Amino acid sequence: MQRTQVLFLVKFFAVLVAAYLLIAWAPVNDNVIVPFTKAIATGSGVLLNAIGQDVTVRGTTITSQRFAVNINNGCNGVEAMLILLASIVAFPASMKARAAGLILGALAVQVLNAIRIVTLYLLGAYQPKLFDLFHTAVWQIVIIMAAIGFFLLWSARVAPNRLASRA
Repeated sequence: MQRTQVLFLVKFFAVLVAAYLLIAWAPVNDNVIVPFTKAIATGSGVLLNAIGQDVTVRGTTITSQRFAVNINNGCNGVEAMLILLASIVAFPASMKARAAGLILGALAVQVLNAIRIVTLYLLGAYQPKLFDLFHTAVWQIVIIMAAIGFFLLWSARVAPNRLASRA
């Protein structure tokens, strides 16, 4: 394995562990992650109401007469964003490219996560037998793979620029 690959992996895991420890710290969880998750629930509630579902949002819970879903840590897209953050920070690129990658990647993850929450609510309300499968397996894989896929696309786009600037 080349030195640059080892350095990438060391940086990636160091950033990932530090980020996970940071969001697990009660003040950060309570003052950043929980309000962020409430905003995700509110946005998902707006989308569900826009497609004719009569839902109410209280905190991180989306409720109707048919079904209720609570958006917990692990379901708010933050973990996928941390994987993306660690990947982009560890990759040798300019600060401008990293900032653009982080912003666009986080936006992409959260748009996909909103689709995830809406479809999980709909499955819970109309096809409850499929809810657990899609909640624990299908959507978890899709969200993580989307973050990895975004990183691969971003890094492929940034790498030629980085190599050209060295020449």
